[in-house]
Amino acid sequence: MRILRFLIFVVVVIAMVIAYYAYDYLYKENVYLAGKESVFVYIPTGSTYSDVKNILYDKDIIINKKTFEWVAERKNYPNHIRSGKYKLSPGMGNNELVNLLRSGQQTPVMLTFTNIRTKEQLAGVVSRHLEADSMSILNKLNDPEVMAEYGFTTEQAKLMFVPNTYEFFWNTSARQLLNRMKREYDRFWNDKRTQQAEEINMSPVEVGILASIVQLETNKKDEKARIAGVYINRLNRGMALQADPTVVFAVGDFTINRVLNRHLEFDSPYNTYIYRGLPPGPITLPEPYTIDQVLNYEKHDYLYFAAREDFSGYHNFAKTHSQHVANARRYRQALNERRIMN
Repeated sequence: MRILRFLIFVVVVIAMVIAYYAYDYLYKENVYLAGKESVFVYIPTGSTYSDVKNILYDKDIIINKKTFEWVAERKNYPNHIRSGKYKLSPGMGNNELVNLLRSGQQTPVMLTFTNIRTKEQLAGVVSRHLEADSMSILNKLNDPEVMAEYGFTTEQAKLMFVPNTYEFFWNTSARQLLNRMKREYDRFWNDKRTQQAEEINMSPVEVGILASIVQLETNKKDEKARIAGVYINRLNRGMALQADPTVVFAVGDFTINRVLNRHLEFDSPYNTYIYRGLPPGPITLPEPYTIDQVLNYEKHDYLYFAAREDFSGYHNFAKTHSQHVANARRYRQALNERRIMN
């Protein structure tokens, strides 16, 4: 009987020891964040178990590497590596940490597109938030065959990125990015907007290109529809748009404050002083509001506009060339007085 009681005692002690170590290995805090509320860990696509360990250990956030690896291997994590962005919190034990990493439950990133002129700028902005590098994105945007799959030319590619804030997973690839943005573009260009474009004899792409010009002509919301009306009047009459922002885009110097004659002579399909009609692509990402102002442009007889000499950001509109010349002269004089020469 004594032997039996002793054996039971030994079994209980062993069980308690096992339970202690099991708790210690599984649930004891094993993530050290040095007072930070959280830390993000990025696991690149194609990473191995060894890569993950190096990422974690290089950050000096794992307190006990031995217990982490013991739990990871018993949960078969080495065969279930999931790329992505993961949020680690203080107090996490190995069980919670490994479950998070192998689950693929990432923390999404918020990506905002706004005030972007070129495809290079666009690729750079995206690559700062997603795993996809800027070159892989830019190569897709510059590939005629790829862009044709989405219904665009390479010059029109930026139009697919409707300015807004979007939620992505960090490990989104360049192709996945394009697929998502095409869905967002199609959602924006619903039946109502498509019908409005047809009613003004323009395609959604043409509306987007014109909206990009209007957007850079004024930051005054109450003027956009009127300026859109001027350009549509000129298009309907076969007149050159003569839009200064297209010249700046053609030259490629976005620091230009004053468009000069030498800029107007720069030969580029984007120079609407030389070539009639719309340029081959947008000169910035047109905001949804501006696109809607083009679709609902103000109907009037104005053919010209010039910045007001009071530098208010508003414009003087004219129906005749002589009126426009007088308006433009006043503005040039104001520029000279302020010594704004380029």
